[in-house]
Amino acid sequence: MKVFLSWSGQRSKEVANLLSDWLCCVIQASRPWISTRDLDRGSLWFGEINDQLKDTTVGIICLTQENKTRPWILFEAGALAKGLSTSRVCTLLVDLEPKDIEDPLAQFNHTFPTSESVLGLVKTLNSTLASNGLDNRILEQVFNTYWPQFEQRFAEILSNTEAQPPSKPRPKEDVLGEILENTRMLNSKIRRLEHDTERSRMREMEMPMGIILEEAMAMAKAGMPFEMLLDRFGNRLPKSALKELISTFERAKSGE
Repeated sequence: MKVFLSWSGQRSKEVANLLSDWLCCVIQASRPWISTRDLDRGSLWFGEINDQLKDTTVGIICLTQENKTRPWILFEAGALAKGLSTSRVCTLLVDLEPKDIEDPLAQFNHTFPTSESVLGLVKTLNSTLASNGLDNRILEQVFNTYWPQFEQRFAEILSNTEAQPPSKPRPKEDVLGEILENTRMLNSKIRRLEHDTERSRMREMEMPMGIILEEAMAMAKAGMPFEMLLDRFGNRLPKSALKELISTFERAKSGE
């Protein structure tokens, strides 16, 4: 069972690392994935994380005052939510109250750093294992054994990491302005590409027939598929030249 741990910011990262170690003790069949440890060196980080999100069973988002509106947290939450029919998404409110959370994150099931709430999260994870999960009685015994370690380490993280103010969302005017600018740049590139394509087509149309036929023959001898030859030269060569091109293609195909 893969558990994707989402984080952003120092405090959130420390809690995600704690969860990664602790869950392996409580539910040994779980496979926590966290980018700080499991991202291969030299890999394209965006593509790698995107691939990991595709087959995640459960996602846990470590939310803090600092990261609750950060784009990266919202991106991972959205990617996890796409698989809600087969996966589950939970938020761990590290230093937040439910009233502090806005949509879309407010739609997820929140977990608080208390024994009762985290036990509920653990039971959710265990239930995804179906027949491979632990009996609830055994699970609670294991949880009670390891909970003091989690509670102590969590308190240390809060004590040793400075609470950061929430990041301010960008004004809507800035976002709309950036979208408009990017759209204009894209339209400009499309127009240049269309212009260059048309110029290239006109140059080809102005080429002497002998040169066109010579180019077609060379491509036929090189083994270009006949469908591509017709697509490229069919409208530019007379029937007599096309017959010669077909003969050349057939000879090349038969190895003559």
